[in-house]
Amino acid sequence: MKHSFSRKGNPYDNACIESFHSVLKKEEVYLNTYHTFEEAEAALFEYIESWYNRRRRHSALDYKTPQQVEDEVLVA
Repeated sequence: MKHSFSRKGNPYDNACIESFHSVLKKEEVYLNTYHTFEEAEAALFEYIESWYNRRRRHSALDYKTPQQVEDEVLVA
C-alpha cells in the first residue's frame, strides 16, 4: 500500500474513505462490544462483505449497491 497525502488546499482526497469510516463506526462499531481482536475482525468483515457491499444502497452510486455497480461494469 502507498500512503496517500492530500495536496495542500485539497481536502477531498480522502473524503470517500473518511465517509466509509464514519458509516462503519455508526452502523457497526458503536453498536457492538468486541472481546477479542479476532471477534472484531470477523464482525467487521461480515459487515463489509454481507451488508455494506451487497445490500446497503449508496446515494453516490445512484442508490445502487457497490456490488450492483461492479456487476454492471463487468457486463458492459
